[in-house]
Amino acid sequence: MKIVVAGTGYVGLVTGACLSEVGHSVTCVDIDEKKIQKMKQGISPIYEPGLGELLKKNNDNGKLNFTTDYKNAYKDADLVFIGVGTPEREDGSANLDYVFNVCKQISDNIEKDCLVVVKSTVPIGTNDKVEEFLRENLKNNDIHVEVASNPEFLAQGTAVIDTLYAKRIVIGVESEKAENIMKEIYKPYNQPIVVTNRRSAEMIKYASNDFLALKISFINEIANFCEMVGADIEDVAKGMSFDPRIGDKFLKAGIGYGGSCFPKDTKALHWLANDNGYELKTIKATIEVNQNQKYKLFRAAKQRVGSLKGLKVAVLGLTFKPGTDDLREAPSIPNVRRLLDEGAEVVAYDPVGEDNFKRIYPNIKYVETPEETLEGAHMAFIFTEWDEIKKISPTQYIELMNNPILFDGRNCYKINDMRNFGIDYYSVGRKAVLNLKNKSNKEVAATIM
Repeated sequence: MKIVVAGTGYVGLVTGACLSEVGHSVTCVDIDEKKIQKMKQGISPIYEPGLGELLKKNNDNGKLNFTTDYKNAYKDADLVFIGVGTPEREDGSANLDYVFNVCKQISDNIEKDCLVVVKSTVPIGTNDKVEEFLRENLKNNDIHVEVASNPEFLAQGTAVIDTLYAKRIVIGVESEKAENIMKEIYKPYNQPIVVTNRRSAEMIKYASNDFLALKISFINEIANFCEMVGADIEDVAKGMSFDPRIGDKFLKAGIGYGGSCFPKDTKALHWLANDNGYELKTIKATIEVNQNQKYKLFRAAKQRVGSLKGLKVAVLGLTFKPGTDDLREAPSIPNVRRLLDEGAEVVAYDPVGEDNFKRIYPNIKYVETPEETLEGAHMAFIFTEWDEIKKISPTQYIELMNNPILFDGRNCYKINDMRNFGIDYYSVGRKAVLNLKNKSNKEVAATIM
């Protein structure tokens, strides 16, 4: 069967590369010719470990092709995977324009029966609308087109592994024929396949992502309360994790989740529920807690120092998590804005996210190493737990900073280490370490006069 993948973002490109890796012949379609030429050379347009190697290997062996010629690509396709973005609208709903743009191209150009597979994350009921749209807009009424839902469950930074070694593959179909085709396509993966109707498959995607987001917001709420009552969130999370009903995943307290999925999907499901006259109270709380959590350490810094005007602030980590250059909903973005609004001098480091961050904040100072970021700084914030950042020793904070005050949004260090080395240390869900030998608020301010 001829497989075509529409879209070469995270979902589409990883889908195409992995399908070719297990032996299928795949053509990826994109409108950007420069992007296509780069991918033919094995250069991934997104930072994703292992993806570039798959692109080059399977393009070289003829299993993976890239083109801007969507007309010829769709003309004799047996399957078309739609993997384009569904960005968030201003009201929180999902923007489906890209999905239906692809559908129009498909309906205008297919010349044989075709199964269209929606991998993009879409609101419940979208696959039904896609099928209706395709059938209404077909140029040749003798062609049979059907739609299947096949949501993705990849995480940025581990997308290739998540796809090739998935815990399950979810397929939403309305016919036995579509089910058999999808099972045949995924047979080489040798993974559990869950077959449902299309609406259930769409809901599985939202319910899965929103549950994980809820788990993060829950542990952050508990972490905030731990600080008030003298408990340690890491001990609490460890004790919880031994219960198999809870597990040990997504119990890491911090300054909130970001990325392309959790923020968008929680808002989309919340909006969809409201549109149907129902309020998902747990999802609403998840969104509110996460939004508030992002500013937790900024508020602590204001309380600790007072005015930030003229202070040199080291920002360690810009992406929403390690292993990706994605900045979508990254806590660093609003925090840097607040720091700049307060008059702070921001110096930033990230091993892969710098170029993307420069598009948002072109005028702050960027450096090549974490150590350079700390030189002469009055305080430091950790927003992303990159290995390069976690390897900074407590002595380096003391030796390099003007005053060792650290606001750690990812709990990278042990409390006792910070206490023993005399560093003022604020983390999430653990008691702040305040060393009396460090300068007072007025003394910190005086160092910049």
